[in-house]
Amino acid sequence: MSISSSSDCFIDSHLLCDEDSSGILSGDLLEYSSDLESPASSEDSIASFIEDERHFVPGIDYLSRFQSQSLDSSARADSVAWILKVQAYYGFQPLTAYLSVNYLDRFLYSRRLPETNGWPLQLLSVACLSLAAKMEEPIVPSFVDLQIEGAKYIFEPRTIRRMELLVLTTLNWRLRSVTPFSFIGFFAYKVDPTGTFSSFLNSRSTEIILSNTRDATFLEYWPSCIAAAALLCAANEIPNLTLLNPEHAQSWCNGLSKDKIVGCYRLMQPLTLESRRRKAPKVIPQLRVRVRAGLRYSDSSSSSSSSRLPFKRRKLNNCVWVEDDKENSKFRADE
Repeated sequence: MSISSSSDCFIDSHLLCDEDSSGILSGDLLEYSSDLESPASSEDSIASFIEDERHFVPGIDYLSRFQSQSLDSSARADSVAWILKVQAYYGFQPLTAYLSVNYLDRFLYSRRLPETNGWPLQLLSVACLSLAAKMEEPIVPSFVDLQIEGAKYIFEPRTIRRMELLVLTTLNWRLRSVTPFSFIGFFAYKVDPTGTFSSFLNSRSTEIILSNTRDATFLEYWPSCIAAAALLCAANEIPNLTLLNPEHAQSWCNGLSKDKIVGCYRLMQPLTLESRRRKAPKVIPQLRVRVRAGLRYSDSSSSSSSSRLPFKRRKLNNCVWVEDDKENSKFRADE
């Protein structure tokens, strides 16, 4: 099954503006690449991140939608797992993977998919990962080459481009997000002022943060809290720093919540210990065609690469998403 031009209808019905979708794939987008992730040098900078982070997370009732099963937590976990696999495959920065998940969650909070699983969620995942890669990576794979590591469906470039535009309008074009990585460098300095273990603290905290993005339970906590808890978990693996008390993390900067940090840490610590016992799978890179993000993609780019795709990956034809009278979306797929 293949995605055709008729699939653009379901995206068109949701667009809030009339921008040309090709524009978002040009080099213009790169000038907004995030600079929030550099370790802050002052508490004032970190305090401003804490003040702004509320604008870059889903609403407070987002987690309850998974708990009530109006959203499928296992489907979300599968999507996040796929994003992490592609991130590892291409060697993307950890921030790229985290931003992809952040865009996905913020979109799902604002718009309800007619199906909580299947090709609509995969299309959203591909679009979010593509946008994040264009924000943070100097070289970005083509749309077809991005759809690897167990992707069940293949989407045409024009379909992904239009889904990107829908994501952008839904997020009000706010892609420069405050993330846990905005805080890691500063918190590491608070834990280890001498910098003796700063490299380990940064890398290990990053691993912990990414490994926990699959668990919807962490959606209860904001980026600063996740960063503090991850830093504490990483510090516990260093003998000289094992006496750190999570309750003292509140003193690292104004605006931190002791109760939230303690709660996040208690949730994260056993998961971190369990992940250390599991051996991480190795990802063997293969030769792939990569295209610079500044270049515009053409619809014909899929034809040259489709012959390399696994047989079991399906293409969808004539998929349409339309609005009904109750403002809910419906899909119909003519296979």
